[in-house]
Amino acid sequence: MQKVLSYRQAKGLLTPLEKVGQLFMPAAFINDTEVEIRQLEQLIGKHHVGGLCFFHSRASAATNYEGKKKVVYNEKSFEVLSALIQRYQKVATYPLLIAIDAEWGLAMRVENTPQYPYAITLGAIQGDDDLIFEMGKNIAKDCQAAGIHWNLAPVVDINNNPSNPVIGYRSFGEDKIKVTQKALAYVKGMAHEGLLTSIKHFPGHGDTETDSHLGLPLIDKTKEALIQNELFPFQELIDKGVDSVMVGHLSVPSLANGNTVPSSISKEIIKGVLRKEMGFKGVVISDALNMHAVSKNYPVKGELEWLAFDAGNDVLCFAEHTKEAIGTILRKSSEQAIEESFERIWRLKEKAIKPKSFESSAFQRTILSDPSVLNQKIARKSLILAKGNEDKIAAFASKKFLKLSMPQTENNFFFKALDEKLPNSGMSLDINDEVQYAKVLETQKSILLALFPRQIKPANNFGYSKAELKAINRLIQTKEVMLYLFGNPYVLRLLDISKAKAVVVAHQDLEDFQKEAAAHFSGEFKACGKLPVTLRKP
Repeated sequence: MQKVLSYRQAKGLLTPLEKVGQLFMPAAFINDTEVEIRQLEQLIGKHHVGGLCFFHSRASAATNYEGKKKVVYNEKSFEVLSALIQRYQKVATYPLLIAIDAEWGLAMRVENTPQYPYAITLGAIQGDDDLIFEMGKNIAKDCQAAGIHWNLAPVVDINNNPSNPVIGYRSFGEDKIKVTQKALAYVKGMAHEGLLTSIKHFPGHGDTETDSHLGLPLIDKTKEALIQNELFPFQELIDKGVDSVMVGHLSVPSLANGNTVPSSISKEIIKGVLRKEMGFKGVVISDALNMHAVSKNYPVKGELEWLAFDAGNDVLCFAEHTKEAIGTILRKSSEQAIEESFERIWRLKEKAIKPKSFESSAFQRTILSDPSVLNQKIARKSLILAKGNEDKIAAFASKKFLKLSMPQTENNFFFKALDEKLPNSGMSLDINDEVQYAKVLETQKSILLALFPRQIKPANNFGYSKAELKAINRLIQTKEVMLYLFGNPYVLRLLDISKAKAVVVAHQDLEDFQKEAAAHFSGEFKACGKLPVTLRKP
């Protein structure tokens, strides 16, 4: 692995073509074929791309992420990722800057790796931001173990739209102060270990009902309103010296002199608002340029990449037409503009890439963090008593009750833990046995209802069918129900919980979260988390 030259050395050594190549960060896929791997090696070697952004597979990345193509899971993904990074670095003339989206850990892209809580879970914690700092440190170490330098996180979008199809659970919440504080703790944790970060999605993707992977969201707010709210976390973190800002694909006319052009290719928004008005001097990276919010409108190869660079992006993420775009930028851009972006990118490389990070043994590279202890602490501090009180839960737990989960799950650590803590509390019911289900419900009065939504995103009612939602609401209305939700708190918008004895949001179905929820039900601690979002009815 070559040492990163100083910018002074690189400035005089690299040709204009090589400097433009450094602007590009094409996608790399952990589960590519050998043919596809060699094609990317050729691209790296011939066009001197500056970095790679890793995704799990072509079927799961960006515009295909909603399941249009079958995703094949690979138990050895981490080992493959590490080996590919080593392989791609070897064919690069200059060290590659390796990036990934690891908002809640490598598990966001790589199976069988440590998973930490979603941002909305962290948003429920009152104080105790040191837990988020520690999470940032652990995620940084995991990334570095694979050879990754840059985590394209955290999301600092303020999620003030319950119908947001893509940000929701990835946001710390709807309060700009708390979003800023928690994002800063996360950034500091990663920076403590030397990992680069990127706040996103500028100028704010929280108040949208369109997924920019699929279409162009319109944010029709005044500039004053955006400065007061959406832009607040960005400005605060910019003032703290954040490494980079990712610009989203959003139409924000009030920031672009009335123009509806996407923010990712808007000079007014990037060079005007972000650079000039907000004073950001670091690296600007585009959101994935293959996303349909922008890609479908620019069929000429290289045109979109040129527009993104000309608007002020230094790094062109998920560029699909590198060869053509390099030629376009060399032909249309000034030497000064190229040099300014090249300098920012190269200085970021100097900061992040250390030769020792590529000299560790294969054994060392597979040592990943153990999330259990930290997840247990976060689960306890984030658990929310959304309705009722601790006395009602204690009274309920002291008598016989039916344990019911919807849908039924094989890994119900919540009920398993309760069977150990409260062995005489009652029975669990398999809802797949319709005869037994109907018979027991006729006679059963008290029900501990555990909800395990099939998906974290709101599309299709979080994976619940209309019949299931109807059945859940009927139970709440007709029985004495104690409800524990292991999922997105926005699920409660679909339910009538007015007659529920108590409602607890445990956030996630991770084993540690389920076991801590059982400890709460058993009276071992009191809930201290608060909802980070307002649960308005749809």
